[in-house]
Amino acid sequence: MSSALHSVPKVPTRSEVRAWFPTLETDFVFLENAGGSQVPLVVADAIRDYMLTSYVQLGAGYGRSIKATEVVAEAHRFIESFMNATDIGKVVLGGSTTALLHILADAYMDVWQSGDEVIVSESNHEANAGPWAKLEKRGIVLRTWKVDPETHQCSLESLAELLNERTKIVALPHVSNLLGEVVDVKAITELAHAAGARVVADGVAYAPHRAMDVKEWGVDWYVYSTYKVYGPHMAALFGRNEAFAELTGPNHFFIPKESVPYKFELGSISHEGCAGLLALRSYLQFLAGRAVDDRDTVERAFESMEALELPIQAKLIRYLRAKPQIQVIGFGDEGRRSVGTVSFIHKKISSPEIVAYVDQRNIGIRYGHMYAVRLCEALGIDLATGVVRVSMVHYNTPEEIDRLIEAFEDVL
Repeated sequence: MSSALHSVPKVPTRSEVRAWFPTLETDFVFLENAGGSQVPLVVADAIRDYMLTSYVQLGAGYGRSIKATEVVAEAHRFIESFMNATDIGKVVLGGSTTALLHILADAYMDVWQSGDEVIVSESNHEANAGPWAKLEKRGIVLRTWKVDPETHQCSLESLAELLNERTKIVALPHVSNLLGEVVDVKAITELAHAAGARVVADGVAYAPHRAMDVKEWGVDWYVYSTYKVYGPHMAALFGRNEAFAELTGPNHFFIPKESVPYKFELGSISHEGCAGLLALRSYLQFLAGRAVDDRDTVERAFESMEALELPIQAKLIRYLRAKPQIQVIGFGDEGRRSVGTVSFIHKKISSPEIVAYVDQRNIGIRYGHMYAVRLCEALGIDLATGVVRVSMVHYNTPEEIDRLIEAFEDVL
């Protein structure tokens, strides 16, 4: 990243940030951001405007269709820049991370042989586990990269023991949506590449908090949900040019293999969603303090987000760790080695009871396995009740965390 080469942006105040989000103007405290963030008004307006002025099919040759076609093409270019993928790969847009990873796994099935192996991290969301696990029925060997029940981590050493000449893919989360720890995806990628394997990284729980940089990390595939990063309900999958070249996408037979991303985008992606993605640029420029649409703006914007998020993250973790009846699941770091996604269980009070009580205080948090079923099973967590998860982002405030802590004090 080039952040060391520029001055740190002036961080906007929380009130300035929240002014962009009309949904935050109520008394409701939204602390379930890992399930989907709120969107700035400019994003909602752009979607509405597109549907009222440009809601036509692409590639039809007339003026309004030409305009709509360019919106979708520009959205792809923007997300490539957003992920720092320009010139090294392409971005496929789709309805969800789960759908995109199923498309990817199916494409690999057409080129792999029986006995080829896939390593799946036990800390994965099911979106990056299930698509690979289903290939076992077709002769692919699934190897589980197990989590240490004491540290809640998947170590490089244990990965090295699994890698061999048959390994084709290592599938992992950049941040577990339950544990919150930022793993060293670059080191993992270097280890996997040394064994001849490609890396599929799930960035869904990372992307709302830090700037993505697929060029720096060296990953072959990286996916995230745009609706969890202040945008519309879509997802984006980056793939390196050489990785795409190995595969044939599932779109119609007459579409050339080289037509990426079109060959991987079944049916019509959300055109109005693409307009919403483009509108996110103005919010990033606000956070960055510069009216320029470039990579440096993305990095500066996320520096501001991180500066706003870390204090409230530290406040909550310090509170939870001071409670002997509470077990924080995962890393629970007060600094930048983890993001504002914090999960815990109480030794006596069930997770559903805690969430229901907090809801009475007009605060939204969540309980459950968070679709990290394999991880919960490995850690001995009851799938029916799961964990309590609090997920903060930069637009949350210290006062909101104080309200949450006050509610916790009453129920715990």
